Amino acid sequence: MPVMLRLGAVVMSVSDPRRAGAFWTEALALDPDPRDPAFLVPRGATPGTRLHLDADDRTHLDLWADDRADRDAQVERLLLLGARRVEWDYPDDADFVVLSDPDGTLFCVIG
Repeated sequence: MPVMLRLGAVVMSVSDPRRAGAFWTEALALDPDPRDPAFLVPRGATPGTRLHLDADDRTHLDLWADDRADRDAQVERLLLLGARRVEWDYPDDADFVVLSDPDGTLFCVIG
């Protein structure tokens, strides 16, 4: 199976999203996403990794799959590589799976 995951977002835990957003938009030439200003996106038409500033979440990576079936296949692939499932209180409509890498660092697979 070809690798279909992409680094969709880096979620950064911040105490003040507005202040952090002002800093990171200038530091990395990012703009607030018009659909959700908590996400900062590369300026212009260039797609790239988003920076998600969140006061309620811990810092982690969001890996994006193409869809739910691909997400589930990628989760299985990552488990074979040494990732572990993490007990999580998922909302009913969750589009993500929380895993940890072999060192225990959490990340999400979204699809």
